[in-house]
Amino acid sequence: MTSSPASDEALIRRALVLAAAAPRTGDVPIGAVVVDADGRELAAACNGREAFGDPTAHAEVLGLRAAAAVRGEWRLEGCTLAVTIEPCTMCAGAIGLARVDRVVFGAWEPKTGAAGSLWDVLRDRRLTHRPEVVGGVLEGECAALMESFFAGHR
Repeated sequence: MTSSPASDEALIRRALVLAAAAPRTGDVPIGAVVVDADGRELAAACNGREAFGDPTAHAEVLGLRAAAAVRGEWRLEGCTLAVTIEPCTMCAGAIGLARVDRVVFGAWEPKTGAAGSLWDVLRDRRLTHRPEVVGGVLEGECAALMESFFAGHR
């Protein structure tokens, strides 16, 4: 898949649609999609911690698991993961271990972000795998979804 601002925006728009499903289960509205090098969608997920009673059921982790199942192996080389919010440390670690080539995300997360905000796990030079990271894609729309959700929970 040739990356471009337009294709990155399309991926984040798809992730936003997925994120909208999360609040029905009480989960924070975060969506993720994994596509292969040809742009074919391998997996799509939204946060599922509440739905599954699983603290690791972040949208990124669920998407990586599903994409690996489709591929028949855990190495997701050539793939792009797009997510509405900057990945946390757990998700950044999983992304690196899965060998994802690109990470595209919407809103920055200064409290827990691990792709440049609080930490930069994904581009840490000490690691053997460092994906390309593109942040801030449709940032306003992604941040607004989160702000709306949390405004209703405070």
